[in-house]
Amino acid sequence: MYIDGVFSGGGIKGLALVGACAAIEEQGFRFKRVAGTSAGSIIAGLLAAGYTSAEMADILDGIDLKKLLDPRKTFFPSALTKWLFVYWRLGLYKGDELECWIEEVLAARGLRTFGDLVPGCLRIIASDLTNGRILVLPDDLPKYGIDPLTFPVAKAIRMSSSLPFFFEPVKLRDRVGTNIVVDGGVLSNFPMWLFDQDKMLKMRPVLGVKLSQNLIQQPKKNIKNALQLFDALFDTMKDAHDSRYISRKHEKNIIFIPMEESLTTEFQLTDEKKQELIKLGKNSAEKFFKSWHY
Repeated sequence: MYIDGVFSGGGIKGLALVGACAAIEEQGFRFKRVAGTSAGSIIAGLLAAGYTSAEMADILDGIDLKKLLDPRKTFFPSALTKWLFVYWRLGLYKGDELECWIEEVLAARGLRTFGDLVPGCLRIIASDLTNGRILVLPDDLPKYGIDPLTFPVAKAIRMSSSLPFFFEPVKLRDRVGTNIVVDGGVLSNFPMWLFDQDKMLKMRPVLGVKLSQNLIQQPKKNIKNALQLFDALFDTMKDAHDSRYISRKHEKNIIFIPMEESLTTEFQLTDEKKQELIKLGKNSAEKFFKSWHY
């Protein structure tokens, strides 16, 4: 049976999404259309390219995640220089290695641009900070004078995964100037709303996979200093829009995977921890399917 899938962001925690995909496959479901933000956009892209959950697990197990972190080289390496790059370049790491890795993996299945896909089967969320709006890729590219069919899927995923201050933003140029694009999670970390306006929604279930507790079990924020205030501010900004939406609508169709917030940028995961995350995602999905009715 075909379903549509939506995958949330969550940095390195996205490994758990692979486990959820394994449980979904075991139920006999196959994805017709997929959408995602940040880490979820990577999983959505791999699914659109035709990868199975087992193949995705092998790919992620075989990569040294630390190699995706590509700081700018300097003659005077120091903590001060590092933060100067954050100030001027807007990110600790360039993000080029991440994009190259995604490009290579997708190209192995013949996927390079959105023109290689069935229209509408893959949609990716990014955040256009210059214009203050959600950017849906490839749908919104004509607004920038860009032909969606020629736009690289890897570039779109790189945009969606540009965690602010961690990876440098992507500069998307149009006829007017340059637009700064960052992680889709800034404006919509879990875009369940994407398929709502489509008449096909009534013909296929839309199943979401979200890297968090469910809405009722969300823990209260402990805010006692400026860093905790910033974390709480970013988390609230990231989830408030989507939480308000799904609280009214699709919660019964969402697999919630409870996660530790601190894992988001932990690129030094051991192989054991990778497997733990995948197993957690699979277990959460299996528990969900025991009571899910579509």
